[in-house]
Amino acid sequence: MSKIFGLFILQPGPVPQWGPAVLLTKEDVMVTIRLARGGAKKRPFYQVVVTDSRNARDGRFIERVGFFNPIASGQAEALRLDLDRIEHWVGLGATVSDRVGALIKDAKKAA
Repeated sequence: MSKIFGLFILQPGPVPQWGPAVLLTKEDVMVTIRLARGGAKKRPFYQVVVTDSRNARDGRFIERVGFFNPIASGQAEALRLDLDRIEHWVGLGATVSDRVGALIKDAKKAA
């Protein structure tokens, strides 16, 4: 006998279990490392963040792993990345945006 509970119909019997392991494609990965824009009009400043790919560009994020200041001048620091944390997240399956990938390459070259 089925019971109606809210919008769900509960069926008697065992609870279904997960099926066999499924390989994830690039489109299935939900966590991404990308830039979130900050700063003022005509003066961009970007945070490098780990976020759910479905979140808005400047929305919620899981962790901040660095920053990028494209208009840094003088002694101002233009790029700072926590490469250990980035490697940690990539190891867990996070994807890296194209621009952040280029910034990581530059940071490793400078280090």
